[in-house]
Amino acid sequence: MIKIYHNPRCKKSREGLDALEKSGEDFEVVKYLEQVPTKPELREVLNCLAIKPEMLVRKNEQIWKEKYRGKLLTDEEILDAMIAHPKLIERPIVMKGNKAVIGRPLENIVTLLKNS
Repeated sequence: MIKIYHNPRCKKSREGLDALEKSGEDFEVVKYLEQVPTKPELREVLNCLAIKPEMLVRKNEQIWKEKYRGKLLTDEEILDAMIAHPKLIERPIVMKGNKAVIGRPLENIVTLLKNS
């Protein structure tokens, strides 16, 4: 099953959702600002993306700049920050099986759908 971590207010996320709708495949939409991922769910996402937690953070968000920028944070502290402030999570994220992509650019999602 395909899953998209989606923010309806984000243009790129809406484009990713549109690509999934056009694909004809079944998928689940997780509005992650409302259904905040748990730490195990975030770890699964990171494993599928094959990246460290810091690479999933939107560093231009005001909350990051105010509370976290310039601090030496552990992976656990970064995960805790994303759970406390889900707006920090990069978007959209599309997962298919044990693979995932950040949908920026949109071609990442198209490639994931074709190659999985």
